[in-house]
Amino acid sequence: MLELHDVCKRFPAVTAVDNISFSARSGEVTGYLGPNGSGKSTTMKMITGLIEMTSGEILFEGERIQRDLIAYKRRFGYVPEEPHLYSHLTGLEYLVMVGQLRDLPPKLTAQRSDGLLRLLGLHSSRHSPLSACSKGMRQKVLLAAALLHNPDLIILDEPFSGLDVASALVIRSLIQELAARGKVVLFSSHELETVERVCSRVVILHRGKVVANDSIERLRTLMALPTLENIFSQLTVEQDPAAISRQITDLILA
Repeated sequence: MLELHDVCKRFPAVTAVDNISFSARSGEVTGYLGPNGSGKSTTMKMITGLIEMTSGEILFEGERIQRDLIAYKRRFGYVPEEPHLYSHLTGLEYLVMVGQLRDLPPKLTAQRSDGLLRLLGLHSSRHSPLSACSKGMRQKVLLAAALLHNPDLIILDEPFSGLDVASALVIRSLIQELAARGKVVLFSSHELETVERVCSRVVILHRGKVVANDSIERLRTLMALPTLENIFSQLTVEQDPAAISRQITDLILA
């Protein structure tokens, strides 16, 4: 289980994350949602150890991640929001490099890389440089790299970016399958319909604070709202979308 207790991140001019607490359990997909600027990506970077917390603690399976950050990093796979890849490498070369960095046996790296590239529809382009690949293809390479070492914790920040419909359906099913096999999955996305279909529970962030933390079904009941989109809008949207859209249309038609 991944646990955050009163986690806070302050920058000189702003508090990006304000004493948040939640947990993500094995066997579940936990959705982590919020508008732009709500603190989602900052939280993800603290969970992955890319930036330090100002205060609070993050635990994985009962141990503070800072106790042995290198050992902890061996246990998670991370798909970041922005795909930073070595564009001169091919997809296969990138996975081989990741296998070496993860200290996997070469034979195992080769077997898993070949299988992942085939199953994700990338095998025919495995020798193409990543600079020549589409955004969706690069996104699938990132996902393959995150899963290559069989991690216990899987952190997905906008994993559907750039994917076509068929690939998105595969990845959606894969996320559910990974959770069913006992993985801890933390999944952040703006695609609320996908979150509603995939996630067991959701944590909703607004202005750096947790404003909801429950199963989607229970949130529907408590708030008497039919969809996750309605719930999200009620908790986080401060403007009237219809009014704004009318004003924009009036402006351009004037």
